[in-house]
Amino acid sequence: MRTVKILSACGTGVATSTVAAETCRRLLAERGIPSVDITECKAIEIVARAEMINPDLIIHTAEVPLDKLKDYKCFRVLEFITGFGAEEVADQIADYIKATVKD
Repeated sequence: MRTVKILSACGTGVATSTVAAETCRRLLAERGIPSVDITECKAIEIVARAEMINPDLIIHTAEVPLDKLKDYKCFRVLEFITGFGAEEVADQIADYIKATVKD
């Protein structure tokens, strides 16, 4: 499987998106998806960044304009911050990747 491109967004594009990205990377590796490239950004930058990098999916912890991101699969991942329900969300993301991301 090729490297999966993920865009991670939070309110400021610093701490929370980093925690979400690292948690996502670890949980996906545990599910057999070891190669991910995660770019972090602020929620207000997400539409422009998505258009620039064309990610396979987006993870976010802040409100984002989903109506402007219809071309991308988006996952709200507050569970990656709290820890409660993180495994289930990771399963959903891994299932999506395995079904849609091809070489």
